[in-house]
Amino acid sequence: MKLDRLIGILSILLQRETVTMPYLAETFEVSRRTVSRDIDALCRAGIPLATRQGAGGRVSLLAGGRVDRALLTSGELQAILAGLRSLDSVSGTHRYVQLMEKLAGPGAQEGDMLIDLAAWHKGPLSEKIELLQQAMGAGRVVLFHYYAPSGETDRVAEPCHVVYQWGAWYLWAWCRQRQDYRLFKLDRMARLALGESFPKGEAPWPDLSDQRVFPEQFRVELLVPPAYKWRLVEEYGEGSFTLQPEGWCRFSTGFTYLDSAVDFCLSFRGDAQVLGPEELKTALAEVGRKLLKQQKT
Repeated sequence: MKLDRLIGILSILLQRETVTMPYLAETFEVSRRTVSRDIDALCRAGIPLATRQGAGGRVSLLAGGRVDRALLTSGELQAILAGLRSLDSVSGTHRYVQLMEKLAGPGAQEGDMLIDLAAWHKGPLSEKIELLQQAMGAGRVVLFHYYAPSGETDRVAEPCHVVYQWGAWYLWAWCRQRQDYRLFKLDRMARLALGESFPKGEAPWPDLSDQRVFPEQFRVELLVPPAYKWRLVEEYGEGSFTLQPEGWCRFSTGFTYLDSAVDFCLSFRGDAQVLGPEELKTALAEVGRKLLKQQKT
């Protein structure tokens, strides 16, 4: 949708000093001509954008200006404000709404949508996001201690984007240790600090498709009792299972790691019947033996 794209372009410009037209076209998977029309639409709405000719053409957001409300419907303006307020929910400041009020003018209607992207531990998360935005704006590397299932490591990374996906916040960065782009979960980062400057360039946007980030290695099949139907609907959708006699749900889903599949099955407290695969049954049996051993000691 065009409105979604306009909000996305504005969000990128709020986080970066300048971007190129080809970068925006690749990010939103549209033509450069479409991006040019979007930029024109934002300019006609009064959003102060500066464009420069050159290799690919560049665009940046200037301070000041007002949105011509006649060019945006009330619903469109409220959608933009809701999106910006959602960023304020984790930024620890009110700068995004303050910027929108500069653009749209004071007294903009609140609307009926509230989006809160903060975690329970909002303080540390807000501080991390603020520091990462500072690092990206100044072109400085970040140093941090990282906790991963494979172990703990100290990393030095060139930050590119802060990403909200799968209900969590991530950093997309060039990892100097791995010599490749990596997604780092902010909740697993500790002792985050700024490092030296690095030459900034345009980084590719991460491929966040489930097939790329969470490739299926294990296909889990379960028979889930009716008491857990609500959970399957909430987490996977109403069409994720087929009803069996007596209301049981035959359910199938994929996992990248066997440990994750084990944790998922254990969350049913032994009420769900595991149909496969066999390595999952073996792993669950091993967990059961460990629990019994602990109870006897």
